[in-house]
Amino acid sequence: MYALARSLLFRLDPETAHGVTLHALKLIHRLHLQGMLGAGGALDAPCEVMGLRFANRVGLAAGLDKNADHLDALGALGFGFVEVGTVTPRPQPGNPRPRLFRLPERQAIINRMGFNNAGVDRLIANVRKSRYAGVIGINIGKNLTTPVERAVDDYLVCLERVHACAHYITVNISSPNTPGLRDLQLGAHLDGLLAPLRERCTQLDDQAGRRVPLAVKIAPDMEEAAIGLVAEALARNAIDAVIATNTTIARDAVMGLPHAEEQGGLSGQPVFAASNRVVAALRRYLPDMPIIGVGGITNGDEAVAKHEAGADLVQLYTGFVYRGPALVGECRRALR
Repeated sequence: MYALARSLLFRLDPETAHGVTLHALKLIHRLHLQGMLGAGGALDAPCEVMGLRFANRVGLAAGLDKNADHLDALGALGFGFVEVGTVTPRPQPGNPRPRLFRLPERQAIINRMGFNNAGVDRLIANVRKSRYAGVIGINIGKNLTTPVERAVDDYLVCLERVHACAHYITVNISSPNTPGLRDLQLGAHLDGLLAPLRERCTQLDDQAGRRVPLAVKIAPDMEEAAIGLVAEALARNAIDAVIATNTTIARDAVMGLPHAEEQGGLSGQPVFAASNRVVAALRRYLPDMPIIGVGGITNGDEAVAKHEAGADLVQLYTGFVYRGPALVGECRRALR
């Protein structure tokens, strides 16, 4: 069924198709018809990661549901966890359209969305009214107009606001679509961001009487030495998990294809190898830290390969766009 729907959706502008799909999923969920989408039935194999219990190891990556408007519908497709966002303190429209491009020859997408979202208060309201019983991650970022040197202020605002309704919180410092954001992965910038976030998260944990793990999402475009430095900073600041990876700015794997020269982050099949390389390096440097692997999973075997590279959990995004809910069930079966 999804293959037929996709053939129709792919005739639309990608961003329009994205919105239509999410609204259709919400309607299907309200009608209790999600079983017809083929995500799979009782395929769970519970596990514990970050001190949290996951029904299965397959999650939805941040970016698909930026405002948690569709949390219940997406959660009903068999994911063991759903990460929403990226959310910023204040609403922002993101970059001008067009800003989303398909490269179907490689099951890939280029986006330069620019953290378009309705602001942290809207996301919190949606999470609180959700009935989704799985693990919810909330991915936080900074507003475009906030200078990089003041980025920690935005992250602290989001951290304080989402702490009460998140199972874990992801600090997104790796999107290529917010100028200067990736600089936060480097040297003193990273410690300057992570230290106050770790301190404040611990304070909030103590006040709430519950522990909310803090994860950091990094880019796939780092050399081995840089990965090692990032790993040292994560360990030094007692970060609970690392998500590897975000989209890539490299274009080698799609050179010559329509839209390949568009600015933005490339996701999907072409980032699979780079993501796995970073996952494997992180596992060498951080043998005990939970790793969530994301990037280029388009079938169950690739989910297993990412797990074998060192990922405790995996996340889907672009593969989910191309394969639909059936990919969720396939990955759950393979990892079980």
